[in-house]
Amino acid sequence: MKNLLLFAAVAVFGLSNVNAQEEGEQSFGFEKGNIIVEGNLGFSSAKETGSNNSGDVYEERTSSVSFNPKAGYFINENLAIGLALSVGSSTIEQTAFGTTNSVTEDKGNAFGAGVFARYYFLDLGKRFKTYGEFGVGFGSSKNEISQTGATTLLSDTEFSGLGAGVGLGINYFITECFAINFALSDILSYNSGTEKDNLSTTGEEVKVSSFNGNLNVFNNFFQTAQFGLTYKF
Repeated sequence: MKNLLLFAAVAVFGLSNVNAQEEGEQSFGFEKGNIIVEGNLGFSSAKETGSNNSGDVYEERTSSVSFNPKAGYFINENLAIGLALSVGSSTIEQTAFGTTNSVTEDKGNAFGAGVFARYYFLDLGKRFKTYGEFGVGFGSSKNEISQTGATTLLSDTEFSGLGAGVGLGINYFITECFAINFALSDILSYNSGTEKDNLSTTGEEVKVSSFNGNLNVFNNFFQTAQFGLTYKF
């Protein structure tokens, strides 16, 4: 029995040393000439029902999906530059219950493209790589609201504009080439654009600009972070 326990202890110790040596031989990080492909996919679905003593009064269903792919090239082991895209859509359907149910549908679509520069400045162990990122981009969106029984749209608006932002993120390497990405929301951001009402006969437009600071992101990491996947070539 003692010999069996001794053999098991030696085997476990030996396996631990082999794993440690293999991890030590692996390279978790980036080099000049590396290319990364990254993507964040998000979706949501919700349902809300209002009622009173007579029964259900209204029902609201909300759904959205977004996809944000990126590709970057490393100028050196710490700095990468690249391109980013963003596409998304959302639907809000409201049903008012009555003698004749009235359904209002709000549909939105969005597209964006831009460039970014990412700098890796801190290693939190071998597998955790922390970075700061600056991005500039263009975006556009279209929103339409319709209702059952109506011959025309209730609302038809378009938005287009430019934006810039500075954010932080972390890569956790599962293998040498494959990592999980934790991208925090922008710490600082600026946006400027124009909203146009397509139903207006006077060509009405609204100009919008905003500057935002989100410094409390460090206290709410899991409420603001986007999770994605990163692959290194």
